Amino acid sequence: MFGLENIWSIGFVALSGFIAITFGILLASWLLKWPRGEEKVSELSDTIYEGAMTFLNSEYKPLAGFVVIITIILILTPIPNQAAYAFIIGAVFSALAGNIGMRIATKSNSRAAVAAKDEISKGLKIGFSSGGVMGMMVVGLALIGITIIWNFYPDPGIIVGFGFGASSIALFARVGGGIYTKSADMGADLVGKVEEKIPEDDPRNPAVIADNVGDNVGDVAGMGADLFESYAGSIISAITIGFAGVSGAIQLTSTEAVLYPLLLAAFGIFASIIAMAFVKPGKGSEIGDLHNVLNKGVFGSAIIMIIFAFFITRMFIGILNPFYAFLSGLAAGIAIGLASEYFTESRFRPTKSIAEASQTGSATNIISGFSIGLSSTLIPVISVCIAIGLSYHFAGLYGIPIAAVGMLSTLGMTLATDTYGPVNDNAAGIAEMGEMGDEVRERAEKLDAVGNTTAAIGKGFAIGSAALTAVALFSAYTKSVGLSSLDIVGPDGYLIIIGLFLGGLLTFIFSALTMSAVGKGASAMVKEVRRQFKELPGILKGETTPEYEKCIEISTNSGLKNMILPGGIAVAVPILVGLWNPQVLGGLLAGSIVTGLLLAITLANSGGAWDNAKKYIEEGHLGGKGSEAHAAAVTGDTVGDPFKDTSGPALNILIKLMSMVSLLFVPLFL
Repeated sequence: MFGLENIWSIGFVALSGFIAITFGILLASWLLKWPRGEEKVSELSDTIYEGAMTFLNSEYKPLAGFVVIITIILILTPIPNQAAYAFIIGAVFSALAGNIGMRIATKSNSRAAVAAKDEISKGLKIGFSSGGVMGMMVVGLALIGITIIWNFYPDPGIIVGFGFGASSIALFARVGGGIYTKSADMGADLVGKVEEKIPEDDPRNPAVIADNVGDNVGDVAGMGADLFESYAGSIISAITIGFAGVSGAIQLTSTEAVLYPLLLAAFGIFASIIAMAFVKPGKGSEIGDLHNVLNKGVFGSAIIMIIFAFFITRMFIGILNPFYAFLSGLAAGIAIGLASEYFTESRFRPTKSIAEASQTGSATNIISGFSIGLSSTLIPVISVCIAIGLSYHFAGLYGIPIAAVGMLSTLGMTLATDTYGPVNDNAAGIAEMGEMGDEVRERAEKLDAVGNTTAAIGKGFAIGSAALTAVALFSAYTKSVGLSSLDIVGPDGYLIIIGLFLGGLLTFIFSALTMSAVGKGASAMVKEVRRQFKELPGILKGETTPEYEKCIEISTNSGLKNMILPGGIAVAVPILVGLWNPQVLGGLLAGSIVTGLLLAITLANSGGAWDNAKKYIEEGHLGGKGSEAHAAAVTGDTVGDPFKDTSGPALNILIKLMSMVSLLFVPLFL
């Protein structure tokens, strides 16, 4: 058995993070050498880039204020000052990961469109490689940040500060970006597609540029910060629980228990890099063929990681119990991903049934889609339950966060397939606006349809790992405040029950606030688009250029204004409840995990299924574009927009952020 106390272990972990960033830089350099297209195409790409950066820079101003306020609070409380420094690093690194990913995505969209004009497989390669940059930056920055902080301050109470910073930025980025993108998307669809019967991404639609910008600020920058937080949170939860040593099913020293998840994450980087070589598009051009190409990379990285994890555990731990915990999490992640694919991909029955229901109107479309989302919770929840049971059996409480690390160990690869979607969605828009021809548009739409499914799979991984991580952090919290159990039938049981109800309520109120914000933004967008069509009749004739900037301004203001309250609630409520009674906070965390997991899966998968049901009809089925079924499917898709891209993804951040806040502020509660 090798001693993990050796400094080379921590050095290797840090080095793997730098290798990931270096690989991402090389990949970006390769991407930027591809042709951008003719003048009109490259100008459209530049406009989207500038709009995305304008929003992101505007978003950073209130976020910077939030970081300053929280830092001051942390310094003035009994919490160690080093936790405040870790909080700043976590916030900065999270924002940086999303920022870099979005810059490359907005530089790659026109290149993906031009590549698709040559061959559809080349368009896939560009989109996937752009996602690879994001994946490598996320895992590299997260590992470097955690390693540096732990090297100087080996204290769980301090490293949780890093997770709190990452979670805070992720929540605001997801909520703000989600409100922006869905306000624009819904406004563009409801007026352009439904009322005026013009194609998607038609340059005559005033909201079209805001819609394409939104794909990046919500599904790239927001998602990057989201999965940065998920990845870092899983590792931090393992470190927090393992630091006290692991006994029971296995015996590990503090050093072994801390470095084991870091080593797994480090080798996960190499598994992802190797598996990226498997993504070699063939001659097949159907959606199933294209999706199988990406699946080769996802499953290839999982197989490679299983081999790595086996030898790491055998050599450095000596017994395989932690490996079995790791394997249970990885298997659960794959099961959740496959379930998401089944319930959201247009090749399978659930999404086709939604499309068929569209033939009888919007109401039946919405009922069918929501029921599919509710049904889709079965496999993910059972998978999470099995992972929790097996990981606890093999490695005790420590096994649960190790399962979460297993689920996200190949994030470099899975995030590459996830970010692929927004890039090719933009490519489809640029192909339409740039008048690149029907063939290019058709190819880009197929690539986009694959992206909807990969995005749903990515959300499934994030939601599943969030449940495991939140359970681990919740357990760490109960130990920190001396709660040996949550006894609902004991003398103080009523306090636990109150907390359970409050936690369940919070996820619904949070979802209501974010959906309401999208609705308000979309309403303002609809009014603006209608105004322009009415006051500038030359727009629909192609004689007048729409006032795109006004729509961008509406989305920006809506996103920034409405992200404050949901984000503030997520941070303030756990602190206030904990100051009142730590037992109630324990119940609140437990209630939020259960309802948050179920609600997040329902919203993410129903939204994804609605979107692909619309695309299934647009491919020519059931009457195709312009039919009554298509109009009903567009309505369903607009309902699903805030489900899958705003409220659903933000819920997985919410349940971890509240656990992070609770654990960090324990000194105040005691």
